[in-house]
Amino acid sequence: MFMPSPTPTAMEVRSLTVSYRSAPVLWEVEAHFPAGHLCAIVGPNGAGKSTLVKAALGLVPTDAGQVLIDGLEGRAALDRVAYVPQRESVDWDFPITVGEVVAMGRYRATGWFRRVGRADRAIAAQCLERVGMAAYGTRQIGQLSGGQRQRVFLARALAQQAPVLVMDEPFAGIDARTQADLLELLGGIRDDGDSVIVVHHDMAQVRAAFDWTLLLNVRALGCGPTAEVLTPDAVRGAYGVGSDTMAWAG
Repeated sequence: MFMPSPTPTAMEVRSLTVSYRSAPVLWEVEAHFPAGHLCAIVGPNGAGKSTLVKAALGLVPTDAGQVLIDGLEGRAALDRVAYVPQRESVDWDFPITVGEVVAMGRYRATGWFRRVGRADRAIAAQCLERVGMAAYGTRQIGQLSGGQRQRVFLARALAQQAPVLVMDEPFAGIDARTQADLLELLGGIRDDGDSVIVVHHDMAQVRAAFDWTLLLNVRALGCGPTAEVLTPDAVRGAYGVGSDTMAWAG
């Protein structure tokens, strides 16, 4: 039985089950992510990490269970979360500029059929400045490097001004310097009091930088402070390999 967390949570997952073509991808997952933390979801390929965040956001159907975001469920929760998907899901040839992409983060506040006003454009510009991309506002999004694109989509998420940020594999395919810069930005968001939940693949980076971790392999194998969850035995059980290997493996 799920026991509610005694502290405020960014996300609560209660007995969540998801299946594709009758095969379980997530099975009765129980987890909670405390508010104001930098949290990771880790596990081997096929563990259901991306499915979990998509199910939480209503992007894939669920078989059973419940997800609360900032204490709310269903459509009421969507105003409380900003989502950055995997970069593979984006059409980089679409004729849209960096500034227009970031301004899309204001659509939920303005409505999809209203023009983005001066105040909303100012918020978008501030978010571009925060991620170091203010000079690229007129560039077509496809002309940017992988790391620059990730910064732009982070800026779009920040423009939503939601208290919970969810990112799916944001570090994939970007260089080490850009990864470090992105980690610093995420740490700053956490330090400002908001909550960050990241699907990640680099165990060493999670151990070094993330406060809280869900170790997932269809079921939740551990959820709590990172050092307590990512023990050698737990990692070995999740990945089926030696923990020394997982110290560096993605």
